[in-house]
Amino acid sequence: MCPLIECRTFTLAGFTMFDERLTDYIQYLKFEKRYAIHTLIAYQKDLEQFRDYLSKEFSLTRLIDISHFHIRGWLAGMKGDKQTARTINRKISSLNSYYKYLLKLGFAEKNPVRQLHAQRLPERLPVYLKEQETQFLLEELQFEEGFRGFTDRLICELLYATGMRRNELQQLKEGDIEWSLNQVRILGKGNKERLVPVSPALLDTLRDYIQEKRKLEKYDDKYLFNLETGIPLYAGYIYRTVTKYLGETTTLKKKSPHVLRHTFATHLLNNGANIQAIKDLLGHSSLAATQVYTHNNIDKLKEIHKQNHPRG
Repeated sequence: MCPLIECRTFTLAGFTMFDERLTDYIQYLKFEKRYAIHTLIAYQKDLEQFRDYLSKEFSLTRLIDISHFHIRGWLAGMKGDKQTARTINRKISSLNSYYKYLLKLGFAEKNPVRQLHAQRLPERLPVYLKEQETQFLLEELQFEEGFRGFTDRLICELLYATGMRRNELQQLKEGDIEWSLNQVRILGKGNKERLVPVSPALLDTLRDYIQEKRKLEKYDDKYLFNLETGIPLYAGYIYRTVTKYLGETTTLKKKSPHVLRHTFATHLLNNGANIQAIKDLLGHSSLAATQVYTHNNIDKLKEIHKQNHPRG
């Protein structure tokens, strides 16, 4: 007769349904790993899609019956539906992470995802504004009059000056500005904080903005940014605002808030900043994510060489 703990592990692994621990897993990601809400939604959606695929195509629900062949079939179906390699890789990552959790708790005997390989991603270099375009955006472009125009201009200026992400800007609070230290505290992915320096001129602009906000009939004194109605800024507004003004600034196809983050990093690198420092300012967890900006730097060097070297 086998030891009690071994029998228990076999029973759980053999008869646990794939989604039986899904709610617990999402709670684990939320409260222990501190994942952002958008990440939690994506993970849950991916895993529920796989569960539905198994049920529909194979009438499978038990973990012990699922193999890498079933997962491969799911991925092949997504390829047939023209899903991007990036989307497919995210779903593989979601499934792999869930299996690691199940293995850790003894609810699975193996991780079939380990027998699969991620999709090759097409090389995508970050797009960014030229320095002249950035100067035009922040110094010459005409924004609307009044508080709305002030908000829109400051959105663009702060995204470029700090390299923060859209959701980081949305969640920025008045208390995150460290006035005496000339820096902003940014809460990034995984609830990791980082400090980014800002210029005295930008701090003066932030002071003026808060004073103007206080004059509104209604305002939120917790979050930095408000709309004229008094409600805090929301993600869609930031996206539309940046897209609108970048459309008046550049011919780049992509005109999202992330372009200003790329511009921040690229301009720092082009002007001699250390790659490790840029990593810390961006809040990247690894240097590999930051090194993509060196490709743009190399392109610039090639251009300079071609224009200036006698045999270029």
